Amino acid sequence: MAAETMERTNRTESERSVLRWGGLAGLIGGIIFVISIGYQVGVLGTQTTAPGDGPVIRFPSVQTQIIVGQTLFLAATVLLVPLLLGLYRALRGSSLAAGFFGTGLSFLGVAVLAVESEPNVAMASISAQYHAAGATAAQQATAVQLWQATQGMFNEYDTCAFAFLSVGLIVLGTAMMRSPAFGRAVGGVSSAIGVAGLVGLALFAVTSASFSIFGLLTFVVFPVLLGWKLYQLSTAKETPTPPAPA
Repeated sequence: MAAETMERTNRTESERSVLRWGGLAGLIGGIIFVISIGYQVGVLGTQTTAPGDGPVIRFPSVQTQIIVGQTLFLAATVLLVPLLLGLYRALRGSSLAAGFFGTGLSFLGVAVLAVESEPNVAMASISAQYHAAGATAAQQATAVQLWQATQGMFNEYDTCAFAFLSVGLIVLGTAMMRSPAFGRAVGGVSSAIGVAGLVGLALFAVTSASFSIFGLLTFVVFPVLLGWKLYQLSTAKETPTPPAPA
């Protein structure tokens, strides 16, 4: 009996640790997303995605700032992983299927975001060709076309990643509605954020300023809200199990 009690206590503490780390990751990730978005808008604006040859011309002078902004975004994206793992752990007892598939779809979106979060690696070589000594006007025009084509590929990755993540949030929200730990309110908000993301993709391009509100909902409101919820669950006292009748 003592061994079983100790094992159950250790398991409970381990589970609380998963929820705690997932909650903190969500809270910190949401904050870093805000810093990343504010930094990139305030320091860089749209000069790396604007049409024409302006972005490739200015790239060497803002390369360091671009790396800082992209690295912040990558860090925030990676922090979504423990948040999603914590959500799955909290949901698997009450809604295993929806929690499992919602987490998987969300992971797919996060993975795409993480892989393409450092476009500076691809853009640096194109910029080097444009600014190379002796580059002709034709070579520079080709470099601009390569830049625009590469940027278009990254925009496609952003679109697909956001679609996967939005669908994942809808499914996770469905799982939360069935969970007493989350309830209909939190689950409804999560699903609503996912639906809003899909609507935003249908109405606006991911590079549009009008799309930013949908990005804030997904990358700031969702991780902060669910991060705080997971952290609360990790600190909640466990209801003791009543003794079995004699």
